[in-house]
Amino acid sequence: MSHRKFERPRHGSLGFAPRKRTKHRFGKIKSFPKDDPSKAPHFTAFMSYKAGMSHIVRDVDRPGSKLHKKEVAESVSIVETPPMVVVGFVGYVETPRGLRALTSVWAGHLSEEVKRRFYKTWHKSKKKAFTKYQKRWEEASKEGKAMTAEIERAKKYCQVIRAICHTQVGKAKLGQKKAHIKEIQVNGGTTAAKVDFLTGLFEQEVKVADVFAQDEMIDIIGVTKGKGFNGVITRWGCTRLVRKSHRGLRKVGCIGSWHPAKVQWQVPRSGQMGYFHRTEINKKIYRVGKALKDEPNNAMTENDLTEKSITPMGGFSHYGEVNEDWIMLKGSIMGCKRRLIT
Repeated sequence: MSHRKFERPRHGSLGFAPRKRTKHRFGKIKSFPKDDPSKAPHFTAFMSYKAGMSHIVRDVDRPGSKLHKKEVAESVSIVETPPMVVVGFVGYVETPRGLRALTSVWAGHLSEEVKRRFYKTWHKSKKKAFTKYQKRWEEASKEGKAMTAEIERAKKYCQVIRAICHTQVGKAKLGQKKAHIKEIQVNGGTTAAKVDFLTGLFEQEVKVADVFAQDEMIDIIGVTKGKGFNGVITRWGCTRLVRKSHRGLRKVGCIGSWHPAKVQWQVPRSGQMGYFHRTEINKKIYRVGKALKDEPNNAMTENDLTEKSITPMGGFSHYGEVNEDWIMLKGSIMGCKRRLIT
């Protein structure tokens, strides 16, 4: 008897196939919010580092619910967000086949953190990246505005402008010196307004408070915790076989019919679990916190008057102290500590 008596839905989603280790370990932003020219130019994303989790107690304001006006404890994730630095922009033209990069303009001075990103082994290298560009920039700025031709081209032809930003990885104590670089789209205003907005910000810091506000709903992009090689029960959530089954029970009972004489890709198999690229939508920002130097007691509230910073006693485990700006998100987020979250 090789048919089943009762139907059931399949185990595990095929929407996440293939389940393999990601290439984009710093998260890839696959789509930006819709552009609205009526607003002022603004950034649409921010890079941060996961510090750990904590919990809060809040009053529920939900009329009709049993929890209305009661207190609930909720878990929150703390993400450290040292200010990003704008070091350039890329202009894109819309074509029938999608966006095409038309031109890119870089700032005159790049910090060592970014230049490290352009090299595999920094200490052996000649550290020549952008030296000629810097020279050209300096000569052009003596005569007038630097890189005017490229900036004008971008204003004239481009429809989409994305800023090249990097994190200040030295400020978040990760023991890493290489900055993370990302293109972040600028929305709002005309193309010319966007370009002027960015050229005004070259080599300047962008704080997380300039991008996101409290009570906003944001999406987060990152890579999940790696779990190595796992079997079908853990990886796909299949049911175990009966206790007395021959040659083990943490298996799939039948991996397919005789014909087609291949194992089809929909059949759960063991393999890599975790370290996948994921995007989670609608995470609420409960708090945008300031750096320790600006506000030493940055975790105080009206109801909780204890003078304390966001870092728990002894630091976040496997992370350390949060000394820079931070945001508090409702619930958990993907990835291990110190991982880059966008």
